[in-house]
Amino acid sequence: MTRLLWHPSQATAGHTLDTVPADNATHWVLTIVCDDRPGIVHATSGAIVSAGGNITESQQFSSDDTGRFFMRLQVESSASRAGFEAAIAPVADTYDMTWRLDVVGRPLRTLVLVSTAAHCLNDMLFRQRAGQLPVVIPQVLSNHDTLAPLAEFYSVPFEAHAITSPDEKAAFERRIVDAVREHDIELVVLARYMQILSPELCAELGGRIINIHHSFLPGFKGANPYRQAHARGVKLIGATAHFVTADLDEGPIIEQNVVRVDHSRTPAELVAIGQDEESRTLTQAVKWFAENRVLLDGARTIIFR
Repeated sequence: MTRLLWHPSQATAGHTLDTVPADNATHWVLTIVCDDRPGIVHATSGAIVSAGGNITESQQFSSDDTGRFFMRLQVESSASRAGFEAAIAPVADTYDMTWRLDVVGRPLRTLVLVSTAAHCLNDMLFRQRAGQLPVVIPQVLSNHDTLAPLAEFYSVPFEAHAITSPDEKAAFERRIVDAVREHDIELVVLARYMQILSPELCAELGGRIINIHHSFLPGFKGANPYRQAHARGVKLIGATAHFVTADLDEGPIIEQNVVRVDHSRTPAELVAIGQDEESRTLTQAVKWFAENRVLLDGARTIIFR
Protein backbone atom coordinates (compact mmCIF):
# COMPACT_ATOMS: atom_id res chain seq x y z
CA MET A 1 0.00 0.00 0.00
CA THR A 2 1.27 3.47 -0.86
CA ARG A 3 2.16 5.65 2.12
CA LEU A 4 1.92 9.44 2.11
CA LEU A 5 4.13 11.07 4.72
CA TRP A 6 2.68 14.38 5.92
CA HIS A 7 2.07 16.05 9.25
CA PRO A 8 -0.94 18.30 9.97
CA SER A 9 1.41 21.09 11.06
CA GLN A 10 2.17 21.73 7.40
CA ALA A 11 -1.23 23.34 7.17
CA THR A 12 -0.77 25.34 10.38
CA ALA A 13 2.67 26.73 9.59
CA GLY A 14 1.45 29.55 7.37
CA HIS A 15 0.32 27.64 4.26
CA THR A 16 -3.18 26.56 3.23
CA LEU A 17 -1.89 23.86 0.98
CA ASP A 18 -5.07 22.76 -0.80
CA THR A 19 -6.15 26.24 -1.95
CA VAL A 20 -3.28 27.53 -4.07
CA PRO A 21 -4.51 30.17 -6.53
CA ALA A 22 -4.32 28.95 -10.13
CA ASP A 23 -2.21 31.93 -11.22
CA ASN A 24 0.27 31.50 -8.34
CA ALA A 25 2.86 28.76 -8.84
CA THR A 26 3.96 26.98 -5.68
CA HIS A 27 7.44 25.49 -5.33
CA TRP A 28 6.90 21.95 -4.08
CA VAL A 29 9.34 19.31 -2.88
CA LEU A 30 8.45 15.66 -3.50
CA THR A 31 10.39 12.75 -2.00
CA ILE A 32 9.85 9.13 -2.97
CA VAL A 33 11.10 5.81 -1.58
CA CYS A 34 10.15 2.44 -3.08
CA ASP A 35 11.56 -0.81 -4.43
CA ASP A 36 13.71 -0.17 -7.48
CA ARG A 37 11.87 -1.08 -10.69
CA PRO A 38 11.94 0.09 -14.31
CA GLY A 39 9.74 3.04 -15.21
CA ILE A 40 9.62 4.92 -11.89
CA VAL A 41 11.18 8.15 -13.16
CA HIS A 42 9.13 8.12 -16.36
CA ALA A 43 5.86 7.54 -14.55
CA THR A 44 6.59 10.14 -11.88
CA SER A 45 7.60 12.74 -14.46
CA GLY A 46 4.41 12.08 -16.39
CA ALA A 47 2.31 12.60 -13.27
CA ILE A 48 4.07 15.89 -12.58
CA VAL A 49 3.43 17.08 -16.14
CA SER A 50 -0.25 16.16 -15.75
CA ALA A 51 -0.32 18.40 -12.67
CA GLY A 52 1.11 21.27 -14.71
CA GLY A 53 4.44 20.97 -12.94
CA ASN A 54 7.92 22.00 -14.04
CA ILE A 55 10.80 20.08 -12.43
CA THR A 56 13.45 22.54 -11.20
CA GLU A 57 15.66 20.09 -9.31
CA SER A 58 15.96 16.31 -9.53
CA GLN A 59 18.11 13.82 -7.61
CA GLN A 60 17.82 10.04 -7.46
CA PHE A 61 19.69 7.03 -6.13
CA SER A 62 19.33 3.26 -6.43
CA SER A 63 20.68 1.28 -3.47
CA ASP A 64 22.44 -1.92 -4.44
CA ASP A 65 22.45 -2.93 -0.77
CA THR A 66 18.70 -2.79 -0.17
CA GLY A 67 17.23 -2.71 -3.68
CA ARG A 68 15.44 0.53 -2.84
CA PHE A 69 14.98 3.60 -5.02
CA PHE A 70 15.16 7.15 -3.66
CA MET A 71 14.21 10.38 -5.39
CA ARG A 72 13.88 14.04 -4.44
CA LEU A 73 12.24 16.51 -6.82
CA GLN A 74 11.51 20.21 -6.62
CA VAL A 75 8.58 21.21 -8.79
CA GLU A 76 6.93 24.49 -9.66
CA SER A 77 3.21 24.05 -10.22
CA SER A 78 0.00 26.04 -9.89
CA ALA A 79 -1.84 22.88 -8.85
CA SER A 80 -3.31 22.78 -5.36
CA ARG A 81 -2.06 20.23 -2.86
CA ALA A 82 -5.16 18.15 -3.55
CA GLY A 83 -4.57 18.35 -7.29
CA PHE A 84 -0.91 17.44 -7.01
CA GLU A 85 -1.65 14.50 -4.71
CA ALA A 86 -4.37 13.25 -7.06
CA ALA A 87 -1.85 13.23 -9.92
CA ILE A 88 0.83 11.41 -7.92
CA ALA A 89 -1.42 8.89 -6.11
CA PRO A 90 -1.93 6.41 -9.01
CA VAL A 91 1.82 6.23 -9.64
CA ALA A 92 2.49 5.86 -5.92
CA ASP A 93 0.00 3.00 -5.75
CA THR A 94 1.53 1.25 -8.75
CA TYR A 95 5.04 1.35 -7.31
CA ASP A 96 4.05 1.05 -3.63
CA MET A 97 5.81 4.28 -2.78
CA THR A 98 6.36 5.98 0.53
CA TRP A 99 6.18 9.63 -0.44
CA ARG A 100 6.04 13.12 0.96
CA LEU A 101 4.83 16.36 -0.60
CA ASP A 102 5.80 19.65 1.02
CA VAL A 103 6.40 23.30 0.21
CA VAL A 104 10.01 24.29 -0.44
CA GLY A 105 11.37 26.37 2.41
CA ARG A 106 8.49 25.79 4.82
CA PRO A 107 9.91 26.09 8.36
CA LEU A 108 9.88 22.73 10.14
CA ARG A 109 8.32 22.74 13.59
CA THR A 110 11.14 21.67 15.88
CA LEU A 111 11.37 20.86 19.59
CA VAL A 112 14.85 21.22 21.13
CA LEU A 113 16.03 19.32 24.23
CA VAL A 114 19.07 20.59 26.15
CA SER A 115 20.93 20.13 29.42
CA THR A 116 23.63 22.67 30.36
CA ALA A 117 25.87 23.08 27.28
CA ALA A 118 24.88 26.19 25.33
CA HIS A 119 26.82 25.99 22.06
CA CYS A 120 24.46 23.88 19.93
CA LEU A 121 21.29 25.62 21.14
CA ASN A 122 22.81 29.05 20.60
CA ASP A 123 23.87 28.16 17.05
CA MET A 124 20.42 26.83 16.14
CA LEU A 125 18.55 29.78 17.63
CA PHE A 126 20.85 32.32 16.01
CA ARG A 127 20.65 30.73 12.58
CA GLN A 128 16.90 30.29 12.83
CA ARG A 129 16.47 33.98 13.69
CA ALA A 130 18.89 34.97 10.91
CA GLY A 131 16.89 33.01 8.34
CA GLN A 132 19.71 30.51 7.75
CA LEU A 133 17.91 27.49 9.22
CA PRO A 134 14.39 26.61 7.97
CA VAL A 135 12.87 25.71 11.33
CA VAL A 136 10.53 27.28 13.85
CA ILE A 137 11.24 26.41 17.49
CA PRO A 138 8.10 26.81 19.63
CA GLN A 139 9.71 25.43 22.79
CA VAL A 140 12.92 24.29 24.45
CA LEU A 141 12.76 21.59 27.15
CA SER A 142 15.57 20.85 29.58
CA ASN A 143 16.47 18.87 32.68
CA HIS A 144 18.30 21.97 34.03
CA ASP A 145 17.43 25.66 34.15
CA THR A 146 20.93 26.78 33.10
CA LEU A 147 19.99 27.79 29.56
CA ALA A 148 16.77 29.63 30.40
CA PRO A 149 18.40 33.07 29.88
CA LEU A 150 19.67 32.04 26.44
CA ALA A 151 16.21 30.91 25.32
CA GLU A 152 14.70 34.09 26.76
CA PHE A 153 17.19 36.18 24.75
CA TYR A 154 15.79 34.61 21.58
CA SER A 155 12.19 34.85 22.86
CA VAL A 156 11.69 31.08 22.83
CA PRO A 157 9.61 29.48 25.64
CA PHE A 158 11.76 27.38 27.97
CA GLU A 159 10.78 24.68 30.46
CA ALA A 160 13.04 22.92 32.95
CA HIS A 161 12.21 19.77 34.89
CA ALA A 162 14.81 18.21 37.15
CA ILE A 163 15.52 14.52 36.60
CA THR A 164 16.85 12.85 39.73
CA SER A 165 14.81 9.65 39.74
CA PRO A 166 13.30 7.15 37.29
CA ASP A 167 9.84 8.57 38.00
CA GLU A 168 10.99 12.09 37.13
CA LYS A 169 12.60 10.81 33.95
CA ALA A 170 9.37 9.09 32.91
CA ALA A 171 7.42 12.27 33.67
CA PHE A 172 9.82 14.33 31.57
CA GLU A 173 9.43 11.97 28.62
CA ARG A 174 5.64 12.27 28.94
CA ARG A 175 6.12 16.05 28.80
CA ILE A 176 8.14 15.62 25.59
CA VAL A 177 5.31 13.63 24.01
CA ASP A 178 2.76 16.22 25.15
CA ALA A 179 4.87 19.03 23.67
CA VAL A 180 5.17 17.17 20.37
CA ARG A 181 1.39 16.92 20.15
CA GLU A 182 0.72 20.41 21.50
CA HIS A 183 3.00 22.14 19.01
CA ASP A 184 2.59 19.79 16.02
CA ILE A 185 6.30 18.96 16.27
CA GLU A 186 7.91 17.33 13.24
CA LEU A 187 11.48 17.08 14.51
CA VAL A 188 13.05 16.69 17.97
CA VAL A 189 16.67 17.78 18.34
CA LEU A 190 18.92 16.68 21.20
CA ALA A 191 21.22 19.72 21.37
CA ARG A 192 23.61 18.18 23.91
CA TYR A 193 20.76 16.76 25.98
CA MET A 194 22.58 14.45 28.37
CA GLN A 195 19.89 11.92 29.18
CA ILE A 196 19.32 8.54 27.53
CA LEU A 197 15.86 8.31 25.98
CA SER A 198 13.74 5.27 26.71
CA PRO A 199 13.23 2.67 23.96
CA GLU A 200 9.52 3.52 24.03
CA LEU A 201 10.12 7.19 23.27
CA CYS A 202 12.69 6.31 20.59
CA ALA A 203 10.12 4.09 18.91
CA GLU A 204 7.29 6.63 19.15
CA LEU A 205 9.40 9.36 17.55
CA GLY A 206 11.41 7.09 15.26
CA GLY A 207 12.94 8.90 12.30
CA ARG A 208 12.19 12.29 13.88
CA ILE A 209 14.91 12.65 16.55
CA ILE A 210 18.43 13.88 15.78
CA ASN A 211 21.33 13.73 18.27
CA ILE A 212 24.85 15.16 18.29
CA HIS A 213 27.97 13.87 20.02
CA HIS A 214 31.75 14.06 19.74
CA SER A 215 33.33 11.68 17.26
CA PHE A 216 35.54 9.85 19.76
CA LEU A 217 32.84 7.32 20.56
CA PRO A 218 32.99 4.47 21.39
CA GLY A 219 36.26 5.72 22.95
CA PHE A 220 36.53 8.36 25.68
CA LYS A 221 33.10 7.80 27.19
CA GLY A 222 31.84 9.58 30.27
CA ALA A 223 33.01 12.86 31.76
CA ASN A 224 35.70 15.09 30.22
CA PRO A 225 36.13 13.29 26.89
CA TYR A 226 38.35 16.08 25.55
CA ARG A 227 40.69 15.84 28.51
CA GLN A 228 40.88 12.08 27.89
CA ALA A 229 41.58 12.80 24.22
CA HIS A 230 44.32 15.27 25.15
CA ALA A 231 45.95 12.71 27.42
CA ARG A 232 45.99 10.20 24.54
CA GLY A 233 47.33 12.71 22.02
CA VAL A 234 44.47 12.51 19.51
CA LYS A 235 45.09 14.01 16.11
CA LEU A 236 41.48 14.39 14.93
CA ILE A 237 38.50 16.02 16.66
CA GLY A 238 35.04 15.85 15.20
CA ALA A 239 31.32 15.39 15.67
CA THR A 240 28.56 13.06 14.49
CA ALA A 241 24.88 13.89 14.00
CA HIS A 242 22.59 10.88 13.73
CA PHE A 243 19.05 9.67 14.20
CA VAL A 244 18.22 8.44 17.68
CA THR A 245 17.36 4.77 18.13
CA ALA A 246 17.13 2.47 21.13
CA ASP A 247 20.75 1.47 20.39
CA LEU A 248 22.68 4.24 22.13
CA ASP A 249 24.62 6.47 19.69
CA GLU A 250 24.26 3.91 16.89
CA GLY A 251 21.42 5.41 14.83
CA PRO A 252 21.77 6.15 11.09
CA ILE A 253 24.40 8.86 10.55
CA ILE A 254 23.33 12.12 8.91
CA GLU A 255 26.50 14.23 9.02
CA GLN A 256 30.07 14.07 10.35
CA ASN A 257 32.93 16.59 10.46
CA VAL A 258 36.52 16.45 11.66
CA VAL A 259 39.37 18.90 12.31
CA ARG A 260 43.05 17.98 12.59
CA VAL A 261 44.79 18.96 15.86
CA ASP A 262 48.25 18.41 17.34
CA HIS A 263 50.16 18.24 20.62
CA SER A 264 50.21 22.02 21.06
CA ARG A 265 46.49 22.22 21.80
CA THR A 266 45.42 22.49 25.44
CA PRO A 267 42.37 20.63 26.77
CA ALA A 268 40.43 23.91 26.80
CA GLU A 269 41.31 24.53 23.16
CA LEU A 270 40.20 21.01 22.25
CA VAL A 271 36.87 21.64 23.96
CA ALA A 272 36.37 24.87 21.97
CA ILE A 273 37.26 23.15 18.69
CA GLY A 274 34.97 20.25 19.49
CA GLN A 275 32.05 22.51 20.37
CA ASP A 276 32.42 24.37 17.08
CA GLU A 277 32.31 21.06 15.20
CA GLU A 278 29.30 19.86 17.17
CA SER A 279 27.39 23.08 16.48
CA ARG A 280 28.01 23.16 12.73
CA THR A 281 27.44 19.43 12.31
CA LEU A 282 24.12 19.44 14.16
CA THR A 283 22.89 22.55 12.38
CA GLN A 284 23.76 21.06 8.99
CA ALA A 285 21.93 17.82 9.80
CA VAL A 286 18.84 19.75 10.93
CA LYS A 287 18.94 21.92 7.79
CA TRP A 288 19.09 18.90 5.48
CA PHE A 289 16.26 17.19 7.37
CA ALA A 290 14.11 20.33 7.24
CA GLU A 291 14.71 20.58 3.48
CA ASN A 292 13.56 16.96 2.96
CA ARG A 293 17.05 15.92 1.86
CA VAL A 294 17.48 13.01 4.33
CA LEU A 295 15.97 9.62 3.48
CA LEU A 296 16.46 6.40 5.45
CA ASP A 297 17.91 3.31 3.78
CA GLY A 298 17.91 0.74 6.56
CA ALA A 299 20.75 1.51 8.97
CA ARG A 300 22.14 4.34 6.86
CA THR A 301 20.92 7.55 5.26
CA ILE A 302 20.67 8.86 1.72
CA ILE A 303 21.46 12.60 1.66
CA PHE A 304 20.45 14.62 -1.41
CA ARG A 305 22.62 17.72 -0.97
